[in-house]
Amino acid sequence: MYNKRLSGFRKFALLSLTLAMLIGLLAACSGGSNESAETRVLRIGVLYGGAENEPYFRQQYTDMYELTHPNIQFEIVGAISYEDQRFEQTEPGKPVDQPDPYEKMKEMLTGQNPVDVVVLDYNMLRRLTQDNLLKQLDPLVTQDKFDLSDYVPTVIEGIKAAGDSNLFALTPTFSSSALYYNKKLFADAGVTLPTDKMEWQDVFNLARQVAKGEGEDRSFGFTFNRWPSDGFNDTQVYSSALQLKMWDDKAEKMLVNSDDWEGVWNSVASLYKEEIVPTQEFINKMNEKQNAEGINDPFYGDLFIKGKVAMTIGDYSYINELKRASDNASKIKDFVPVDWDVVTVPVNPKDPETGGNIYLSQLMGINAKAQNDKDAWEFIKFTNGKDWAKLKSRSLYEMVARKEFLTPIGGLQYNIDAFTTLKPLPPTSTDADKVYREKPGIWEAQSPGYELFQEVINETKTAREALAEWETRGNAVLERIKANPNGDGGGGGAIDIMPMPR
Repeated sequence: MYNKRLSGFRKFALLSLTLAMLIGLLAACSGGSNESAETRVLRIGVLYGGAENEPYFRQQYTDMYELTHPNIQFEIVGAISYEDQRFEQTEPGKPVDQPDPYEKMKEMLTGQNPVDVVVLDYNMLRRLTQDNLLKQLDPLVTQDKFDLSDYVPTVIEGIKAAGDSNLFALTPTFSSSALYYNKKLFADAGVTLPTDKMEWQDVFNLARQVAKGEGEDRSFGFTFNRWPSDGFNDTQVYSSALQLKMWDDKAEKMLVNSDDWEGVWNSVASLYKEEIVPTQEFINKMNEKQNAEGINDPFYGDLFIKGKVAMTIGDYSYINELKRASDNASKIKDFVPVDWDVVTVPVNPKDPETGGNIYLSQLMGINAKAQNDKDAWEFIKFTNGKDWAKLKSRSLYEMVARKEFLTPIGGLQYNIDAFTTLKPLPPTSTDADKVYREKPGIWEAQSPGYELFQEVINETKTAREALAEWETRGNAVLERIKANPNGDGGGGGAIDIMPMPR
């Protein structure tokens, strides 16, 4: 009996010790026992709120903090409700009234009950700082000696670039893209491998050297993304990387009839005419063959995974798809996994340190009118700290901003710096989406580009002739929209508002 009691006492003592250690750990994580036990509310503002998005945000960012800070209660506030947009009924033929995201965000920051923390994307950061709506974080970083030395340089530099060299937000994660390349195709062609910070024209020239073969045996040099596309969309990718605009900021004048646009169209058209990129004819024949033979394509037409393309631009999560393909290669008839690596995306020779494929979508800043700015800063420090980064480094779809925990996925060996070297491409205007909200029919000014670019490929028009015609037809649409601002420009509908990406 005595031994049983002693054994029970030991178990109780062990349990008590374990609980004490756990409580001590939680106290340490929450900043110690000096913190007030009074429950405080921390209001976090996001662009798109709603019953569907809030649980996701809490799971990603606030649940862990609440576990270690039981006296903090979060309120998630959406500037725009996705449910309101989704279920709103409108009269037939009447365009949906699209809210201005920036103005809605501004209301959330300056209203009677302003949020404390605001979560925003990079495109909105500069405008918020210019309007003095965010609190500068540099003094807080210095005061608390918050270590940012191991932050990915492109993340910090990108944030500072939007704040005139000052910090007004931090982000725990980011996403990025790189230029993937097939080592075997380069070796077979005897061509030097791609390198970081190659200019677009250098990439196109490499693509010409490595493309070879005829008919269905053709291997291509390059694609602008991993999925088959059309030439006009490829010109949009290229022109965006060079920061060219289709129209001016007021959408009153087309800007496509220029030397820079002519260079873009000539470059992309030549890639199609020389079959350096997969043509639609090749895609159609490949699909017809697969359908006739009843082949199940687990890669959905991804030509890079199939070893048919030497270089393609893909985001960080593409590594998972390449790894899954390799892990399951034995199940797929006649499939050989791609031996690949990455370098930075091609750069604009006018700005070789900047790339167009880095996204800072979960920036966190403190409202200049925050009612609880102290807890707001503690929360931002926590979500941007090393402990949080260590846990989130297991993500397969986004990258953590602290370089210490940024390691290759699944033990693979590749040039991970390719995703972190270039600075984000700055937005071409402070509110690039404004014209699409205010002029939903503006897509009609873009649409002539599709058919005109095809004429350039078919050599029935030169690039300059086609661009001049696009300018004329586009200006006619813009003039019609300007004269009838309440109309839709002759066609088109509203832009759908989508919920927070997952």
